Amino acid sequence: MLRFLTAGESHGPAEIAILEGIPAGMSLSVDDIQPDLEKRRGGLGRGGRGKIETDEVEILAGVRFGKTLGSPIALMVKNLDSENWKVKMSIGAKPNHLEGGLTWHVNTITNPRPGHADLSGSLKYNFDDIRNVIERASARETVMRVAIGAICKKFLTEFDIAISSQIIQIGKVQLSKSFDSKKIEEVILDATKRKDTLGGVIEIIAQNVPPGLGSYVQWDKRLDGKLAGSLMSIPSVKAVEIGDGIANASYLGSEVHDEIYYDKKRKFYRQTNRAGGIEGGVSNGEDIICRIYLKPLSTLGKPLNTVDIKTKKKTEALIERSDICVVPRAGVIAESMIAFVLADAFLEKFGGDSLSETKRNFAAYLRGL
Repeated sequence: MLRFLTAGESHGPAEIAILEGIPAGMSLSVDDIQPDLEKRRGGLGRGGRGKIETDEVEILAGVRFGKTLGSPIALMVKNLDSENWKVKMSIGAKPNHLEGGLTWHVNTITNPRPGHADLSGSLKYNFDDIRNVIERASARETVMRVAIGAICKKFLTEFDIAISSQIIQIGKVQLSKSFDSKKIEEVILDATKRKDTLGGVIEIIAQNVPPGLGSYVQWDKRLDGKLAGSLMSIPSVKAVEIGDGIANASYLGSEVHDEIYYDKKRKFYRQTNRAGGIEGGVSNGEDIICRIYLKPLSTLGKPLNTVDIKTKKKTEALIERSDICVVPRAGVIAESMIAFVLADAFLEKFGGDSLSETKRNFAAYLRGL
């Protein structure tokens, strides 16, 4: 079983992650992780944070001489912008959140943004300063999900499983299958001028996934449920679709279900894939296709109305440094979550404490299909 935890605040010293369950003997280095972090860091619609952070990952544990040990893998990405959130203490000042001779900014924020975790988080944890919520609810946390996902992708490539994504919509603009950077730039620039934000739709495809991952025997073992849950956990994602799930609701069964064929070389296969590669909670050997629907970001240049959590009086929402549109870089985050779920399901099915053992188990399974 794979599992991971992340820790860190948006402007804390670092973002941390621990991944447990990757078999021993897999080649792994920073170079396997960094390219995906670069994809997440860049992209159109990016705010000022992307110009500050380098998102350079460090492997602190679980790897020796370029090979995984089977023990937990510890990762760290330092937050360079952390220093901008500290001020030197004046002589005679009382220490407040003292750290290394510096003190954190302590100006209290009480005007929550509609659409963000600001108010609900403050009510849940009894905070009188929504900064406590902002720092952890921030999408900055996804830098570690991408690092974890890159390791899971590396594992899956050992079995020829590949994961990719593409933008299919930004705002109300539908995009072609190819990445149309000019059209995306125009839409984002228009939103920037309006001091507004944009959401969109991203499609993620996992290719060469074998049949048999997941299970129908319990609700929490269904692969589509696990995928949907992981994708919904990404900040700004408000809906998930698998295959043609939304469109299929409008058609007859005879127009929807993927007919089954058999060939000695291809084995069981389909000529259509409206189910998105999953039937009854189990992968069926076709490409797994998911789509995520991202809402526009909550921080607006022309803020919406809100209520001060202390005075209970009407005010304007907080303007926090933010992106205009997260869609161009959200694809790699979604890929990472899918990679984690598929790698977990793969290891649950085929096991193995070492990569060579997992490969033997997988090869035996394929021979029996």
